[in-house]
Amino acid sequence: MFIRILKAHTPSTRNQSCCNFKLLTAKKPEKSLIKNVFRANGKNNKGHITIRHRGGGHKRRFREIDFKRKQYGFPTQIIAFEYDPNRSASIALTKSYTGQKTYILKPEMNQIGDLVITHSRAPILAGNSLPLKNIPLGTQIHNIEIHPGKGAQLVRAAGTSAQILSKESKFVAIKLPSGEIRMLLNECWATIGQISNWQWNQIKLGKAGRKRWVNKRPRVRGSVMNAVDHPHGGGEGRSPIGQKHPMTPWGKPTLGKKTRQKGKYSNSLILKKRK
Repeated sequence: MFIRILKAHTPSTRNQSCCNFKLLTAKKPEKSLIKNVFRANGKNNKGHITIRHRGGGHKRRFREIDFKRKQYGFPTQIIAFEYDPNRSASIALTKSYTGQKTYILKPEMNQIGDLVITHSRAPILAGNSLPLKNIPLGTQIHNIEIHPGKGAQLVRAAGTSAQILSKESKFVAIKLPSGEIRMLLNECWATIGQISNWQWNQIKLGKAGRKRWVNKRPRVRGSVMNAVDHPHGGGEGRSPIGQKHPMTPWGKPTLGKKTRQKGKYSNSLILKKRK
C-alpha cells in the first residue's frame, strides 16, 4: 500500500497516516536534476499577502520533471522511484542509452527496469508517450498536453487518469478526472496509464504541526470573527452569517459561485462541464 498507518503511541499519531517510503528505491535525488526554488508564500512583488494561510514549511528543492518527454525515439530505462515534495505523485528516474538522466511522473503499473518510449508509434504500454490520434479509444492516459509542443499540463496529480472517448476530424474528446469532457487537438501528446499514489487523498496529517510543515498556516472561520473583519462576523454567541449567501472576506459571493471567465477561449471546446 502507498500509505502507512501509524500506531497510537501519542494522541497525534492516533489515526495518523503517511507515505510508505519503503516503496521508493532512492533516498536522495539526482544532483544534476535539482535546483533551489524561491517560494513567494502567498506574497506579491511588494511583499503584500495576496493568498492567505501560506508560509513557513520545510525547505524544498525543485526536481526538474520532463513534461515534454524530450528523449524522442530512444527507449529509456526506469532506474529508481523517488519522493518529490513539490507534488502528490511519486517520480521515476530514467536513464537513456547515452547516460542522460531525466525525471518523469511515475505510472502506477511500472516497475524498476521497465523501458518507456516516446514515439508516435510507441506500443500502448504504461509509461509510453505518443500523440492522442494514435491512442485507442477507452485508453487511460495522463500527463496530457493542451497545446502541442508546450508540455503536459493536464492530469498530473496522484492517482489521476483521463479517458479517450471519441475522435472526430482533428479533435479528440477526453473525459478528465473532474468529470469534464473536452476536446483537444489530436497532435497533443499524452502518456499511457494511471499516475501512482492513488491512495494519496486518504492521508491524514494527524496534528497541526504537520500541517505547518507543508507550508499551511492556520485558518479561522469568518463566523467567529468580528463584524469589521468578515461579512459573516459579529452577533451574540453562535449566530448565522446574516447574509443571503456565503461571502468572502471582501464581500464577494463564494461556496458555489462559478469563477470561470465567461469569454474564455476554450469554452467552445468543452462538451460537458465539470461536476
